[in-house]
Amino acid sequence: MATELIKKFIAALVKPRKANTDKTDFGHALLIAGNTGKMGAAILAAKACVRCGAGLTTVCVPQKEAAIIQIAVPEAMVISRENLPADFEKFSSFGVGPGMGFDKDEEETFCRIFSGKTTAAVIDADAISILAKHKEYWKILPRQTILTPHAGEFDRLFGLNKNREQRLLRAIKFTESQDCIIVLKGHETTIVSNGKYFINKTGNAGLAKGGSGDVLTGMISALLAQAYEPLDAACIAVYLHGNAADITLGKQSLESMMASDVIENIGAAFIALKK
Repeated sequence: MATELIKKFIAALVKPRKANTDKTDFGHALLIAGNTGKMGAAILAAKACVRCGAGLTTVCVPQKEAAIIQIAVPEAMVISRENLPADFEKFSSFGVGPGMGFDKDEEETFCRIFSGKTTAAVIDADAISILAKHKEYWKILPRQTILTPHAGEFDRLFGLNKNREQRLLRAIKFTESQDCIIVLKGHETTIVSNGKYFINKTGNAGLAKGGSGDVLTGMISALLAQAYEPLDAACIAVYLHGNAADITLGKQSLESMMASDVIENIGAAFIALKK
């Protein structure tokens, strides 16, 4: 059964921020992202996470790349992948994958993260490729893990499909037995959970560029950190991500729009929900 994501539906899901709160009330997101030559993905995810309301954001990157995050996103903290903490209890959510790479070291990082009683997680990009290679890793994922594959990544996970309709049917069937949420990215991004699906109508072709998915991962991670239910977090983030892109068209063309422009309009997308 399909549900269309409309403004009224999303606005009802968004929690108002009370005046007597501080950063500890809005969670701590950990992003495992970036690697040599792919630090832009980590920067985009981190900026989007901060913009979408996480109380604290920490980015886990290779030690030699740490300075890039500290300079580009001063609002975020940094830890190195070579010195992961013994446990992850202080983190409220986990965003894993944007630009992280998928060699043996990153496979080990994936296992360490998800073997540490991780909750509230979104898996994207290179982490999806790791999961596709090691199907046995499904058993260590927390319940209601959110996966955000584009078409190619989906086919890596589940096998080749002829078209989007076939991917949707396969996602519906898979989520009927596996407790996860699948965000099928693309035109009219669709969120699938427990055999049901939600179709998003915001967004435009300006999002068809590198970096857009990294922004979405950061946004979902931020909402998970704020204790939104995973399905709600996915629906809100997808809608706002698309609407921020629609707002961006007021100043940019479909050709000139960049992922960083979308981040700058996340706030306007939130404001639009209240009008």
